[in-house]
Amino acid sequence: MGQIFDWLFAQYKGTPDHIVVLELVSVFFSLLSVIYSKRENILVFPTGIIGTGIAVYILWVYGLLGDMLINAYYFIMSIVGWYEWTRKVDDDHYIPVTLTTPAEKRGSLLLFAGTLVFVSMVYWLSDKFDTWTAYADILTTAIFFVGMWLMAKKKLENWVYWVVGDIITVPLYLYKGLIFSAILYFVLTIIAVFGYLAWKKHLNKSPQTLLR
Repeated sequence: MGQIFDWLFAQYKGTPDHIVVLELVSVFFSLLSVIYSKRENILVFPTGIIGTGIAVYILWVYGLLGDMLINAYYFIMSIVGWYEWTRKVDDDHYIPVTLTTPAEKRGSLLLFAGTLVFVSMVYWLSDKFDTWTAYADILTTAIFFVGMWLMAKKKLENWVYWVVGDIITVPLYLYKGLIFSAILYFVLTIIAVFGYLAWKKHLNKSPQTLLR
């Protein structure tokens, strides 16, 4: 066990202490957010706002522009999702989990393509196309943008995007030395699979509470 901890913290050699602490705090709140999302609990959004707000700063320091934009986008979409999830279909029930409509599928494709172009331009203008991580970062950014949009709209398919994006992100973060974040995304992959199964059971069922 001691060797594992030694290896983990060796990856942070030369990293300022406050960055390490902030990453741990961000990981904790991000993990909480996904757990709350799996349970359809409204606390997914305040915990997500804290986790992503901190992550924006960390990713800016590391130069992962795509992931930084992802978290800034999450921050904004968490506010939108907070509003969407608290809308009611009647006096006693909130909006249910639903499948994406044909129009939303087209919107997802447009958002994916638009994100690829936009983030590629950001990397090009910043002269950051210097490693394979740039291309992986651009791809995961597009995947996660769609996933977050669908989650805010309470669509079942959001979990599929999370699973695919998480699988790509784990080796990316390991390569960058963000070990705690890589572990987080590995755990998030597992949670996302269970999240999909849990939401599928609640498909088209309007909940009476968002704090369970």
